[in-house]
Amino acid sequence: MEDYTKAEILIEALPYICKFHDQKILIKYGGHAMVNEQAKNWIAKDLVLLKYVGINPIVVHGGGPEINRAMEKMGKTPEFIHGLRVTDEETLDIVKMVLIGKINGDIVSKLERYGGKSVGLSGKSGQLIKAKKKIQYLMKDSQKIEVDLGMVGEVEHVDTKLIDILVEKRYIPVISPIGVDHQGNDLNLNADIAAGDIAGAMDAEKLIMVTDVDGIMDDVNDPSTLHRRLTIPQIEDMIEKGLITGGMIPKIEACVNALDKGVQSVHIVNGKTPHAVLLEIFTEDGVGTMVVRE
Repeated sequence: MEDYTKAEILIEALPYICKFHDQKILIKYGGHAMVNEQAKNWIAKDLVLLKYVGINPIVVHGGGPEINRAMEKMGKTPEFIHGLRVTDEETLDIVKMVLIGKINGDIVSKLERYGGKSVGLSGKSGQLIKAKKKIQYLMKDSQKIEVDLGMVGEVEHVDTKLIDILVEKRYIPVISPIGVDHQGNDLNLNADIAAGDIAGAMDAEKLIMVTDVDGIMDDVNDPSTLHRRLTIPQIEDMIEKGLITGGMIPKIEACVNALDKGVQSVHIVNGKTPHAVLLEIFTEDGVGTMVVRE
């Protein structure tokens, strides 16, 4: 790359660095990019760079593929309803072992390897996430029926004090999506939806969802159908038409939830794209789908 081209790239980033200086950006880190070593390095470098140019990244991570593998090794078959993992007591133990015991520490180590300061947390840390059991409904034969997801929760309240202290002290918080109910029971939280709740509570400027797809598409098998920018009404129309289904539904719910709570924009990017986080924040076109209220 010629030196002039390198300079042009830096100059293109300058207005965005100025605009987002000292702002909080919530990164929801998930999908197979979490198990690809090269992708893990790209994302860690992106987050450390954000911190050093004066932006405050906060990470909420999932771990679906690794949880599935751990369950299968233990003879359990993963089950999902409406994109949410059905969680009995044994499954919850596996989820905590993978999320808190392995993935969280791996992310912290990567960030520190590239010069960042990071602290691993879960929703249990300092009563960060108060949750309640999630009641899920499905339509069957035109009837609304209640289904039991087991020990699956939804966020009632996010206490931001601990995250605020860490951000102020120049740390990158890395949060596992496990909540605690009022009786002290642990609950498995969908990482996408928890990320939206935390982004709203933290008054984050953006929520960036790092996933396995390039963004929201009319046809998941045709990258040319990618939408660069969508509004909530447009997304609702796509759901009605059956263009958004399955595991993408919780991501869309997280998008809408975060926007309703004051986040300015939500971005869905493919973690397998080199430096997707930086490209989405610091370039005019971005690399994924940006979702805004209207």
